[in-house]
Amino acid sequence: MIKKAVVLISGGLDSTTCLAIARSQGYELYGMSILYGQRHSSEIDAAKSICKDYQVQEHRVVNLDIGLIGGSALTDPTIKMPESQGQGIPVTYVPARNTVLLSLALGWAEVLKAEAIFIGVNAVDYSGYPDCRPEYIQSFQNMAHLATKIGVEGRGPIIKTPLIALTKAEIIQKGLTLGVDYSKTVTCYQADEDGLGCGLCDACKIRNQGFRDANVSDVTRYRAL
Repeated sequence: MIKKAVVLISGGLDSTTCLAIARSQGYELYGMSILYGQRHSSEIDAAKSICKDYQVQEHRVVNLDIGLIGGSALTDPTIKMPESQGQGIPVTYVPARNTVLLSLALGWAEVLKAEAIFIGVNAVDYSGYPDCRPEYIQSFQNMAHLATKIGVEGRGPIIKTPLIALTKAEIIQKGLTLGVDYSKTVTCYQADEDGLGCGLCDACKIRNQGFRDANVSDVTRYRAL
């Protein structure tokens, strides 16, 4: 039987690596991207292109502007984008984003009768987001078993987080072994319409350091570094 997986694909480095991992594990791929009110849409353009490259069975782009509630530099242009790491949870945290994204993926997975949901959360080289931690994922998994018909029947999808315990360098090395072309991915919090990274935000710096630590050339297209 064909096993199916819903993969949350943002167009960034982590989610693209997840997509490659899901394919390597023999899943029929269903990609889901969310226009949640982020500052730019170039990452969604990247996701569309990547999903074509990976020949996903279906790629859905959901327009759900959770940025309307505010509270994040990723969705509110009046909040200054930080260019250095501070203490505590940063202003780039989007309130309830992963909960919303996983809920949408869970609904589609139930309709598809998919066995798995892949999400590229990471608890090592990350920016301090509470919804990237293993305990959060486990709690959502427990809720998914309780909240869905397919879960109550004992056939609910398993939330897979293959990157959660990896460093950024390890993620990049894993992706390269699977043939991921990272030049096509967009990670920057404030990329331009062509997908060029700023080279200054937290996401760009963590990404660039990951390539350095992996001892491979950074193929990212930056405006500045």
